[in-house]
Amino acid sequence: MVTFEDIKRNEDIKIYIETGNNVMGEMKYTEHGYAHAGIASSIASSILNSLGYDARTCELASIAGYMHDIGNSINRHDHAQSGALMAFSLLNKLGMDQREIALIVTAIGHHDEGTGDPVNPISAALIIADKSDVRRSRVRDKADIALDIHDRVNFAVTGSKLDVLPRERIIRLTLSIDTKICAVMDYFEIFLSRMLLCRKAAEYLGCRFTLDINGTRLL
Repeated sequence: MVTFEDIKRNEDIKIYIETGNNVMGEMKYTEHGYAHAGIASSIASSILNSLGYDARTCELASIAGYMHDIGNSINRHDHAQSGALMAFSLLNKLGMDQREIALIVTAIGHHDEGTGDPVNPISAALIIADKSDVRRSRVRDKADIALDIHDRVNFAVTGSKLDVLPRERIIRLTLSIDTKICAVMDYFEIFLSRMLLCRKAAEYLGCRFTLDINGTRLL
């Protein structure tokens, strides 16, 4: 059985995470390296664990979360699909069970808001985990935040928390935004499609997705 620890130790996977993050850096995108991979991995697993999924399904969500952006090493365009194909090759080489590989590559291939849909529990958890990682530390060049709305929005987020309330069947993202850095509307300008996909993903898991910003329910 291929474990999450096997994935974290794998040198080939490390290369593609690092290369993808470097590519994104050259394109002036926010951080997409080990920090983002680790956060997406942890949150995806935690969501399913909180909702009562079995331990192995939660571990597969961890693996999908950790590997979901390796396609950036090829190109940002269609990175979800290329990442899924890369993940198939890497996991197949490690001897992972084909049914488990299928679940992971499906989740990776469906995590992007432009082309993705929640099509299994792992994909739904990955979508929410990926889109909820908004934080100041993702900004690479803090001197030029005024020039890019993605940097400005991420830098303005002073607090971010995702809660899963299994009894209420609610998945809640709570953000604190410094409105002296960016307006709340700036967040919606670039994240609305992502939040709507999160709502769809939560519904797939039998939950309702809510978004609170600065103490106000917005979704």
